[in-house]
Amino acid sequence: QEQLVESGGGLVQPGGSFKLSCAVSGNDFSTYFMGWYRRAPGKQRWWIATITADNQPAYVNSVKGRATISRDNAKNMVYLQMNNLKPEDTGVYYCNRIPAFVSWGQGTQVTVSS
Repeated sequence: QEQLVESGGGLVQPGGSFKLSCAVSGNDFSTYFMGWYRRAPGKQRWWIATITADNQPAYVNSVKGRATISRDNAKNMVYLQMNNLKPEDTGVYYCNRIPAFVSWGQGTQVTVSS
């Protein structure tokens, strides 16, 4: 069964940056489309970014220009770098395949606050 393990979150000041990591188990990672999602406080989980199997990215408008999604197929890893963070970027960040695996990881908490 595939597993997803997110890491790299923490407390960040407004204007700061983070780089999140997601380890993905499975033998076919290089063929997966992968996505990052955010669940803001009191809200549903929402899509943030996608990277295709051939490294084409896509972003939700609210993070476009501030976010970079990347992958390392040799390590079965996907990353999300975000800069110029805003308080509204606060939330639990998750990664998953697109289409999603049934089981999600535990996510990693990012809090943007001074």
